[in-house]
Amino acid sequence: MERNIEIEMRGPLTTEKYSELKAFLDANARKITEKDRILIDYSTFLPGGIRERQIDIRLRVTNGVPEIIVKIGDWGGTEKRKELSVTTTSNTFDTLTEIFAALGYEKGMLCVRKSHVYEYKGIEFALVEVPGHSYYYEAEKMARDDEDADALAKEIADVCAELNLPIFEKQGFFEYIETLNKEANELFDASTAPQGYFKDRFGV
Repeated sequence: MERNIEIEMRGPLTTEKYSELKAFLDANARKITEKDRILIDYSTFLPGGIRERQIDIRLRVTNGVPEIIVKIGDWGGTEKRKELSVTTTSNTFDTLTEIFAALGYEKGMLCVRKSHVYEYKGIEFALVEVPGHSYYYEAEKMARDDEDADALAKEIADVCAELNLPIFEKQGFFEYIETLNKEANELFDASTAPQGYFKDRFGV
């Protein structure tokens, strides 16, 4: 059976904790990659908004590779969601935003993220920088079914505890997202964006 249930936990990192955790993972984990990512989160403007969404619809481009991604299920600091994604060829991100606009998805939150990704004790840890604003981490594994997901969620929580990493509770997570939307993210509106906006601004 395909592993398509994403088990993910997140938590805040101070600047000091970010540097400390990065040094630890550099020394004790397998470095997978570094990611430069631009994403549009359309779900903010769907029924349920930030706090009650059951479907997460995004376009993102990571290291130059565009992707359509949909996550289904409840979200918050700790998540167990079905993940569906399809990548497209490079230099198609503007076309994807036009397609989404034609389907009725015009407005989204534009986010820029930079991350270092590691594998530690079988868990993928991403140390994420919101440029000019703050840091957080993501810890995830992929599961086959709900029973598998529950076991993996406990495994991730145990390793986060070993590393002395706080895990967002739902309220704290939503407050952080709302802060990012006010202070770091931008509103993207395809109806007013010039042709080739992402190519011209970000080179993607």
